[in-house]
Amino acid sequence: MKITNLNLYLVRPRWCFLEMETDEGITGWGEPVLEGHCDAVKACVEEMKPYLIGHDPSRIEDIWSTIYRAGFYRGGGVLMSAIAGIDQALWDIKGKVFQAPVYQLMGGPCRDSIRVYSWIGGDRPADVGQAALEKKNAGFTAVKMNATEELQFIDSYAKIDEVLERVASIRETCGKHFGIAIDFHGRVHKPMAKVLAKKLEEFDPMFLEEPVLCENMEYFPEIAAACNIPIATGERLYTRWDFKRLLRTGGVDIIQPDLSHAGGLTEVKKIAAMAEACDVALAPHCPLGPIALASCLNVDATCYNAAIQEQSIGIHYNVGKSVLDYVKNQADFAFVDGMVQMPKIPGLGVEVNRELVLEEAKTPHSWKNPVWRHKDGSVAEW
Repeated sequence: MKITNLNLYLVRPRWCFLEMETDEGITGWGEPVLEGHCDAVKACVEEMKPYLIGHDPSRIEDIWSTIYRAGFYRGGGVLMSAIAGIDQALWDIKGKVFQAPVYQLMGGPCRDSIRVYSWIGGDRPADVGQAALEKKNAGFTAVKMNATEELQFIDSYAKIDEVLERVASIRETCGKHFGIAIDFHGRVHKPMAKVLAKKLEEFDPMFLEEPVLCENMEYFPEIAAACNIPIATGERLYTRWDFKRLLRTGGVDIIQPDLSHAGGLTEVKKIAAMAEACDVALAPHCPLGPIALASCLNVDATCYNAAIQEQSIGIHYNVGKSVLDYVKNQADFAFVDGMVQMPKIPGLGVEVNRELVLEEAKTPHSWKNPVWRHKDGSVAEW
């Protein structure tokens, strides 16, 4: 079998889909995307065509190593997201060739289902108590929310109090044992992060996400020492070498590699194994589309330390189209009692609605994240 062509489609709300064709008529799908930089990732995949066209798609490790190492300059969000989408499509083809879900080719499952959580509250969180209760009534056992709006290095304690009030409203409406993940989203700098982490202890959060940016990863132990809450991070790390530095630094209890940013299934499976050896949990980042989610579930199936899975159905970013709009086998992605079953059909487990993809690609999106500013006019972390 040989790879004959790569087709790339920008589709709403902010995704890129890759269709990899072969001379035997088997097609693989991937999701090479870096939110806000889709055109750059798309161009990067196009640039990699000479390493792919005419090559055997079954040689996944060799292809991965070639496109990563042969370029001399490596790593980073754009390059690794391009590799991720290619890797997903290669595994999708391999699963279809052997008529098995991908996880069966990666050692088989160590679980039948995994817990999922749902997003609430939007970029500027509000009415989270009622929103969390709605998710609980829908069967979810956990939610994630942005903790705060923008915060300067030293900011008002009034903003801290607002965060505490919002989290308290979830605890009051949903009860003591409902899971609350609180995402600092890299908006909080170390001085305020220590304050906020300590004050959030009373609500027993499931975890704090990105309390500071990974570029400041040496301060995770300091944040962890300020509270008794698990610390999660990793969506803005892209290779096993990035995660090696994180795990050596310490202070982190949960890693969150993104299957569409961190080199795909091949790389994240290795990252997860590194984390397991450090007694660190896996909770893949996935505010993306159905191919990314299916990729996550295949890795979750085979990783003992996988703890919970993010998914973007109902997330505030999804305007115009949502995850299951592009899926024909929607029943396979049903959430029951806050859990989702492992994929069922051969390949990654998602039957893509190609007709809708082609229609959406006629008007490519140009999604960019908001640019926020503090009251003094300086740029704020979004």
